[in-house]
Amino acid sequence: MESLTNRKQVVSDKPMTFLEKLYLPAIWGGMFITLKHIFKKNHTIKYPEEQRVFAPVYRGMHVLKRDEEGRENCTACGLCAVACPAEAITMVAEERKKGEEHLYREEKYAASYEINMLRCIFCGLCEEACPKEAVFLTDRIVPTEFDRNDFIYDKSVLVEPIDDPIDITKRQNTGKRGVI
Repeated sequence: MESLTNRKQVVSDKPMTFLEKLYLPAIWGGMFITLKHIFKKNHTIKYPEEQRVFAPVYRGMHVLKRDEEGRENCTACGLCAVACPAEAITMVAEERKKGEEHLYREEKYAASYEINMLRCIFCGLCEEACPKEAVFLTDRIVPTEFDRNDFIYDKSVLVEPIDDPIDITKRQNTGKRGVI
């Protein structure tokens, strides 16, 4: 019978020598590799004490931005949810009521806005799709949790505080806009 690739390899059944039967050369070879790695530089960092330097274009935790007057930019248009390839963003839109002009810029706002951080792939398509520049990825690391439900971030976690705005200009100037 002829093989399809016309490649064959002859295997020899050569008997082992006395040293090979003792497996000492193999053990010495393994010990040499172990000793060689002991004296190499350790690349592990001690995370809470030491922090790695990230590139300026690093995409971390999301933030829902506010305007200069402290109103939410998000108008619940849903373009970020449609652009998300992982389907990690869900929202519920509502109409702005009388007296809420100081909270929301437009007549429609996101009453509920959730991002499932376990599904998110941090691609940045949500911030590119947003016409109101409401959602951005920051340079903050997503904190670790023990419960899966703690990774579903709602507006209480995502909306930036009024008194402490989050600076996203460094990442935006080097990444999305193409200016280096």
